[in-house]
Amino acid sequence: MEEKEKKPGFFKRLVSGLTKTRDNIVSGIDSLFSGFSHIDDDFYEELEEILIMGDLGVRATESIIEDLQRKVKEQHIKEPAECKELLIESIKEQMKVEETAYRFENEKSVVLVIGVNGVGKTTTVGKLAGKLKEQGKKVVIAGADTFRAAAGDQLKEWANRAGVDMIGGAEGADPGAVVYDAVAASKARNADVLLVDTAGRLHNKKNLMNELGKINKILESEYPDAYRETLVVLDATTGQNALVQAREFSDVAKISGIVLTKMDGTAKGGIAVAIQSELSVPVKYIGVGETIDDLQKFDSDEFVNALFDTKTE
Repeated sequence: MEEKEKKPGFFKRLVSGLTKTRDNIVSGIDSLFSGFSHIDDDFYEELEEILIMGDLGVRATESIIEDLQRKVKEQHIKEPAECKELLIESIKEQMKVEETAYRFENEKSVVLVIGVNGVGKTTTVGKLAGKLKEQGKKVVIAGADTFRAAAGDQLKEWANRAGVDMIGGAEGADPGAVVYDAVAASKARNADVLLVDTAGRLHNKKNLMNELGKINKILESEYPDAYRETLVVLDATTGQNALVQAREFSDVAKISGIVLTKMDGTAKGGIAVAIQSELSVPVKYIGVGETIDDLQKFDSDEFVNALFDTKTE
């Protein structure tokens, strides 16, 4: 069902978007498989190094290697080349996203979008609004990032493009007041989804905590029956730094999903695996470009197939 909704060509864009990441990880794996004549401790050690250097993270790498060792033993595999498929399967298993991950699409919900400035947060809110509107949902956007002068204008542009209503405040306005007004508007218009763009100031965690705390209080008192989703937007080009940010945000908010942007400009796309494994928070969307269709639901099979450039059709 989901596949049919995707515009044709996303897989192609994903394949080309992951070129740098592929060069970073897959070429190392290929030379490893051709360079070893049998599977031994050195083989696993080198594979571990390639995966860690490819930004898959220590925890995910250990799980992948353990899973691979178990399967190699069970299936009595001797040749390194024979276990490439098993490796691909193990990476996919690390990244599975449950069907229930998109619950917010199917009930009245509030989606808080958080992330530092410059990661593509406001753009992500706009693209999500467009996607939900395409599904026939009634969407309201709350421009609660009143800290950054251009945020409101940028969001308004996206709201117009997506054809959805936006409630915003003047620069320096109280984000809580914006959210309060947006909830009232959502109720009055019987909106399905309220998308909230928040200010991204991680360097001042205390302010961010207070702000998110205030927004949460307002949502709890004014919109208690709405399902709550909190997505953190991360820039894939920052690699391990994205993981650090995700960790810091999870200290101040209850994160339910990750959006990874700029996958098309990075050699560090393996970070998608690391974040999911380290934080037990699923990557729900990935972005590989500027247009609304370049933000898509994350599909682990599709991602790993694109990474290894193996067609499934």
